[in-house]
Amino acid sequence: MDTAQLSKIMKALSNQNRLELYLEIAKTHEAGFKAGKGCFISDIACSFTIGAPTMSHHLKELSNAGLITTERQGKFLIARIVEKTIAEVREILNLDLGILH
Repeated sequence: MDTAQLSKIMKALSNQNRLELYLEIAKTHEAGFKAGKGCFISDIACSFTIGAPTMSHHLKELSNAGLITTERQGKFLIARIVEKTIAEVREILNLDLGILH
């Protein structure tokens, strides 16, 4: 992962609503949707005090950063975390560069 992509990810997660939205999607993913079902946005939207256009904008930003993928199933929007992206970010953040010693 290059620094431009990492910067895009950090920028996407620096917004409180996007971070909370991403964490809800990740929590749903971890709670048992690993079988490829994903997270129904309609199921978690009620826990946010933002309108549908704002929710759509935040989902688009998370998707553009490579953190989630979205898919329409009929009238429902499903989001899935991109595990590869998270693994790469985790690896970068776990690096011990020796600069804090």
